[in-house]
Amino acid sequence: MMRLTYGHARNLAVGAWALSAALMLPAAAAAADAAKTPTFTRDIAPIFQEKCEACHRPDSMAPMSLMTYTEARPWARSIKARVGDRQMPPWQIDRTVGIQKFKNDRSLTDDQVETIVRWVDAGAPQGDAKDMPAAKHWPDGQGWNFAAMFGQKEPDLIIKSYDFTMPAVSQDVWDKRITPSGITEPRWVRAIEIRPETLKGRKITHHAIAYLEQTEPGVVATPGLPAPFMEWAVGKQGEMMRPDTGKLLLPGSKFHWDIHYSQAGEEITNKVEMGIYFYPKGQEPKYRTALSLVPAALGTLDIRPNTVAVEEGFTTLREAARIESFQAHMHLRGKAMMVEALLPSGQKQVISLVSDFNFNWMTTYVYADEAAPLLPKGTILKVTAWHDNTSAKKSNPDPNQWVGWGDRTVDEMAHAWINIVYMKDDDFKIEQDKRRAKETTTLQQ
Repeated sequence: MMRLTYGHARNLAVGAWALSAALMLPAAAAAADAAKTPTFTRDIAPIFQEKCEACHRPDSMAPMSLMTYTEARPWARSIKARVGDRQMPPWQIDRTVGIQKFKNDRSLTDDQVETIVRWVDAGAPQGDAKDMPAAKHWPDGQGWNFAAMFGQKEPDLIIKSYDFTMPAVSQDVWDKRITPSGITEPRWVRAIEIRPETLKGRKITHHAIAYLEQTEPGVVATPGLPAPFMEWAVGKQGEMMRPDTGKLLLPGSKFHWDIHYSQAGEEITNKVEMGIYFYPKGQEPKYRTALSLVPAALGTLDIRPNTVAVEEGFTTLREAARIESFQAHMHLRGKAMMVEALLPSGQKQVISLVSDFNFNWMTTYVYADEAAPLLPKGTILKVTAWHDNTSAKKSNPDPNQWVGWGDRTVDEMAHAWINIVYMKDDDFKIEQDKRRAKETTTLQQ
């Protein structure tokens, strides 16, 4: 019989430990991999709540809800495809040029995109129910986007257009009737929302513009249409004024509507409603903001069949200004739009580039406080628009057709909606000094 020496025993013990460790490694690795694998409850639901549920919830504008695992799981592959090529959430600003800081940025970060892709590739696991975040509260029906921000259930004033019935099959139609504001005393406006009255009305409403007509002492009216007060199109939530800026609404004012309706395959009756939020009585903001139509082309366009066309327009700032927001407006063949500032010094700055325009999402890009362009008097805003009248543009109804400027959906347009705050030279310098001081503080931190 062989005697078991201390050395033999030690070797056997070490061997047994090594074998046990080797057997444990795959289990440990599997547990680690499982911890790294994204799950809906822990990793995906928070992203959907932050960036998707505003549209993807029951009875909202999106075709499906993503609020629960049961609702989201059947769409996993589609979600991966749309998120991977950055079609969703809709945010067409080019990420490589121009301003990249926005108040309303709903785009996904690179890490969020990667997390969603890895979740789908792993089989879209649900995860532990205890990891699910508390449900986000959304208003019933359409709700008003800004009401809760002011501690209200609805706007201070709601102006409605008139009922309009759009046949199931029809040419495009425009409702241009006038509605009085009903204002009896001067009031300063700090936020505005426009929307079709019902979700079904969104199917036929291409856009809605409210032009403000009023007589203001000391202000000479511009010939032509009244000033744009607010514009709504698919994807827009409203206009929130920066603190200490606003629009003045006077007694006797009235709104000229320009509501573009198009057929939806069913008869729908709709009206548009505009919600207005006031500053408290007696509070007057320092600056006035103006919604401006800044054209790349206006009235004329010549887009030949099977070509990509480029248009350029130039608008000079009559005073020093801060640019608050930008929205590209084109139709089915719109490809891209860029806004540049040509400074009096001869320098040129790219403000924003929408490089993948999508007619279904007329997004307004609201610049962050520290990033909103401050431009001196005499700056020229240059707007460049590209239209793709080829088969490469999926929304193009017929690349073999010549296309000109027009109001119909099948026609084309090329302009930017830009909110501009004009200011006197002294105020402009104050704003510049504040910006420089803040930038210096940030650099020193």
